[in-house]
Amino acid sequence: MSRIHPDLARVARFLPDVPSTPGVVRALQWLTRNAPVGRPRRGVAHSSRVLSGGPAAPSVRVHVYQPASLARPAPALLWIHGGGYLIGSPQQDTSLTSYFAGELGITVVAVQYRLAPQNPYPAAVEDCYAALQWMHDEAASLGVARDRIAIGGASAGGGLTAALALLARDRDGAKPAFQLLTYPMLDDRTALRDDVDERDFRLWKQRNNRVGWRSYLAREPGAADVAIYAAAARAPSLAGLCPAWLGVGALDLFHDEDVAYARRLEADGVPCALSVIEGAFHGFDLVAPDVGVSQRFRQTQVDALRRALF
Repeated sequence: MSRIHPDLARVARFLPDVPSTPGVVRALQWLTRNAPVGRPRRGVAHSSRVLSGGPAAPSVRVHVYQPASLARPAPALLWIHGGGYLIGSPQQDTSLTSYFAGELGITVVAVQYRLAPQNPYPAAVEDCYAALQWMHDEAASLGVARDRIAIGGASAGGGLTAALALLARDRDGAKPAFQLLTYPMLDDRTALRDDVDERDFRLWKQRNNRVGWRSYLAREPGAADVAIYAAAARAPSLAGLCPAWLGVGALDLFHDEDVAYARRLEADGVPCALSVIEGAFHGFDLVAPDVGVSQRFRQTQVDALRRALF
């Protein structure tokens, strides 16, 4: 018997497995990069800019979402899209990022980072760091409260968020106030597991995971010397990181690594609110945004950001 949440059962029947052959990846990269920017929520303005990121991040495009009624200076969120480190763009999350901006009255900056396999680690995380540092340095012109910048992302974007939190902790630069980790892709060693029951998984399975990590690391996953800024779960200590919220479905390939990471955060003295959604698979809120379980999940994210930033 399927364990999928009743709200998601209908859409789950029609979700195909995501192919991950090189040709399909290249086609999806082109499609997502060239997709038009969706219409933001009413009352939220959108603009895009190209940043000079320095030697480690030559140029970085960001999309900025700001409500018309923004009270300056206001908190901000750096949002990092998902896609297994292989595909995706900020455009895919316009409805979500503009929702965060309008609902919370904050500036949201969505970063267009470089993708693997053409640009393996550390390209993506360095692009994200360049965007965070820009938000910090340009806080006055953006109307941003420099000490209330959160970082967040989903799937690979969540993994990059966790890695960015570590990188910011260990560098002399911008320090995020909070990290929002939505079913984050944190641990390359999960790709080596052979005990995973995938019957009720959707969208992201082990074969996708192996391709994603192999492409991002530019070698096979699981080596002893994988950098902590590539796979945040490899960090020996999480002490000193900003507080976190982590949400994941019980039927997500990343469930075990995510729950373990949340517990490690708490054990190392970092407050972390953990939300496990029974019957939910990877990316459930993106493919079924209007059903009750997805709306409640999104509201939990908004509430976590509100508590952290206001």
